[in-house]
This record gives sequence, structure tokens and C-alpha cells, in this order.
Amino acid sequence: MRLRILFPAALCLALLATAFSCAFGQDARTVTEPKIPQACAEIRAALAAPGGAITASDEAKLDTARIQAAIDGCKGGAVVLRADGARNVFLTGPLELRSGVWLVVDKDVALVASRDPRVYDLQPGSCGVVTEKGHGCRPLIHGANVTDAGVAGDGAIEGRGGATLLGAKVSWWDLAQEAKVRDLNQSVPWLIVVSGARNFTLYGITLRNSPGFHVAVGQTDGFTAWGVKILTPKTARNTDGIDPGSSRNVTIAHCWIHAGDDNVAIKAGKTGPTTNVSILDNHFFTGHGMSIGSETNGGVSHVLVRGLTIDGADNGIRIKSDPSRGGLVEDVTYENVCIRNTKDPLVFTPAYMKKSGDLLPVYRGITLRDVHIESPGSYTLDGLDAGHRLELRFDNVWAEGLAQSKFEAQAARIVRGPRLGNFAVTGQDVITTDDAGSKAGTPPACAARYADFPETDAP
Repeated sequence: MRLRILFPAALCLALLATAFSCAFGQDARTVTEPKIPQACAEIRAALAAPGGAITASDEAKLDTARIQAAIDGCKGGAVVLRADGARNVFLTGPLELRSGVWLVVDKDVALVASRDPRVYDLQPGSCGVVTEKGHGCRPLIHGANVTDAGVAGDGAIEGRGGATLLGAKVSWWDLAQEAKVRDLNQSVPWLIVVSGARNFTLYGITLRNSPGFHVAVGQTDGFTAWGVKILTPKTARNTDGIDPGSSRNVTIAHCWIHAGDDNVAIKAGKTGPTTNVSILDNHFFTGHGMSIGSETNGGVSHVLVRGLTIDGADNGIRIKSDPSRGGLVEDVTYENVCIRNTKDPLVFTPAYMKKSGDLLPVYRGITLRDVHIESPGSYTLDGLDAGHRLELRFDNVWAEGLAQSKFEAQAARIVRGPRLGNFAVTGQDVITTDDAGSKAGTPPACAARYADFPETDAP
């Protein structure tokens, strides 16, 4: 991993023409490529995984205690997990991060989640089951009420979502499918949960095969995910990539996300709004796209999505909610976005779960600028009703294969300009106007943007 130095905000403009990286967006912070702190402790691996699998005899040899002891004993810095010859695997249950401490998984090292549901129990027997409530498991890595903590490295964190659980005949992902069939909820551990934190960083780490969400962030001020790679099969249900909720000052930059659910989902529920969010220069593959919702009752605002490339997802740009959990979503800009091979390139819906209530979804101040959709698909552009219209601006928005595409649009007010693309929508109670003096635009160039998911140094 090539590390970069943190620079004061005043220097960032001067650095734009150099190799140094600065991220500008709605995040009120000046965000630069992170720097891993000096090591306060190094731990050597005691396990190997011949053929990529931990042997049955090693499944009980957890490294949880010694990793947690190193984290607890660190007074600031990085706890680094390193290989010892051919031994490059750490097997662990839940870990709790501390303020000022980063957990770093070194190159060619894997931090592997235990397959034993009992180590994740919040209550006896609460994890690894399907119930009405769900949420009976501790996360693998938890950053609760921490400041200046992080997870980083060129290695991998492996969730083993598809592996058979100890003492059972099913995997974590099997439980998710069972819950869907039975209309219940699975209790499975999420990979990384950050709650009530300040200035938390994910940097360069590869996250694979989470049993549930890969990264969930709540009630946090200052969260950065930079250069993170998330790789999980399309068929793994409820395996969101990165979900910031009820948080402010969030940057997700230069990440590669291949997931089984939302690649990124910005949420805002009962615990408060989400605001000042920058989603910059990311690549999404399989998954449910760049989402806002479905919980929006806390309010979502001041969001910039820039330089996004989506290839092969179920959804592209999506805002989803319903009257059971809706709220105001405003001041959201998507610019310089390329989308192809995506079933539903644009989805704006106030009826996501078909539920009723008095928490009405309102989407306004939504701008799409320099967006190019390069294959046919289905489009949904719905407001709730005439009193709660979807309010969109299209500035140089282009879509190929419109004659082969499907459209649903209602209760929307759409303004086009100042540059006109070929994308236009008609529907029930849809009002479309062009800015005075608008001129023809040109389709954004996307061919060079598409790339394969990168190889990693992780085992």
C-alpha cells in the first residue's frame, strides 16, 4: 500500500496537480488519503489455511484474546497483524476497538471470522437463528464511541458467510434465505459496526463474504472509507457494502464494491439526520447500487456523488422509502456518473416496501449532471402525490437504448438544463420544463472508466 501524508486544508488546492490526493465534496472536512499510524504492537499469525481452508482441528484456536489484549494495551497507534512464514491467518470472534487505535491487517494476511454462532451471542442462543426481531449477534469488529480509530491494511477480513456454521448444517447466508421465505429476520453478525464515533477510518482493507452488512456506521461525526475493496457474491442476501446512517461528515472514496445488496446505502432513521456526505470516484459491480434509504425519516441532505462507475448492478442511482419510514431527502447531486449493464438504472420511489404510515417521503433538490447510462433498463421516477412531488434536475443526462427501456413516472417535476441530453420522461402528472437558453450537451465519455475488480494482496 502506498501511504500518503496528511496535509492541512490550506495546501489541498496546491496539491491537486501533484500525486497527492484531496477529496472535496459535501463532507465539511478536508479529507486526504489516510496515513496509518505507527505500530504500538505487532502480532504474528499462528494458523495457516492450506488450500484456503482452516482445518477442523484449528477451528477452536481463536486469536480473539491476544488481539483484544493488544488493542486494549495500545495507548495510541496501530495493532498490526503479520504473517509468520506460511502462517498467515488469524481466527477471531468479536473485537472491540479503542480510541486512538487502528487494527491493521498486513499484506498476505487474513483476519478470519469464527463460524461458531455462540461467540457472537448478545444473549444465550440469540445468534445464528431466524426470529421475528433478528439482531441477536455482536459484530466481528465494533467501534463504539471511539475517536480517531480505524481498520486498515493490504490484507483481508474474511466473514465466511457461505461456510457451514459449527454445530449446524447451514451457513449464515442460508439463514438469510430462510428468513426471506418465512418473512422473518436472520440473526447474523455484521463485519464492521461503527457507532457514536468521531473520525473513524477504513483504509485499503479488503472485506469479503460478510454474513450480513459489511460496514454499518451510525451516529458518527467524521467517517472515511478510502480504497476499500468489498467482494461478496451477488446471491448473498442483505450483504450491503457501506451504510452510513444518522451521521455527518462522511467520505467514501476510491472504493470497489461487489455486493449482494446495496453497494452504498445512506440512511437516516429515528436516531437523527445524515448530512454532509461525499461519495467520490468509486466503482460498483453487482449489488443494489448507490442508494438512499429506505429509512429516511431522520432526513438526508447535502450529498454529493461524483465520479461513480456502476457496471452490472441491479440498480444504479436509487432513492427508496415509504410512508412507514419516510422523510425529507434534499440537496443531493449525482455528477459524472457512468452506468451500464444495470437492470434499473434510475429508481426514485416513495413506495419501496408498500407500507402505510404518516412519515411521508419527500425528494427535492435532486440533480443529475453529466450522467451516461449505456444500456437499456427500467426507470422509476415517482413522487408520492401532487403535494409531495419528486423534484429533479437533469443537466446533460444521456441514456442509450431508450426505445427498449421501460418507464414509470408520476407526480414528478423535472427541469432540464442548462445542457440538454436525450433523456426525457413523460407520465401521469409529470411536469417537465427546459431552462431558458438551454443548449445541447454531449454524452459523457465512459469507455475508459470501466475496469475489472482489482486483484488484491490478501490471501
